[in-house]
Amino acid sequence: MSEGTKGPIDYDFARKRITLCKDDLPYREVWLVVRRSVSKQPEYTYFISNAPKNARLRLFVWFCGLRWPIEQAFQECKTELGMDHYEVRKYPGWNHHMLTCMPGHFFLWHIKTKLGKESTRTSSVAA
Repeated sequence: MSEGTKGPIDYDFARKRITLCKDDLPYREVWLVVRRSVSKQPEYTYFISNAPKNARLRLFVWFCGLRWPIEQAFQECKTELGMDHYEVRKYPGWNHHMLTCMPGHFFLWHIKTKLGKESTRTSSVAA
């Protein structure tokens, strides 16, 4: 799946269409995705997804790998943009604060990426 600090991280994935229940009655169909670590003592992780019926397994594998980047983005928003420094009393104020921090983080990430590529380009031209 990815490269970790101690080497490659390998998982087996499986998916199954299941029906959730609410009040002991069938409620809706969802995907149950199971991730198993490839080791002597495997660990299992379960995910539920509302993806469409024609969703491919590789999509679920990709989404399972997005957890760390999303957590990293939230951490950067908290430390760099003050996402956790809000003083609001109602949901609209909180929502506005979150929706201001997220595009701000994306903008800064985009500028950082663009400037990083430009500085690489100018240094290779100068050499």
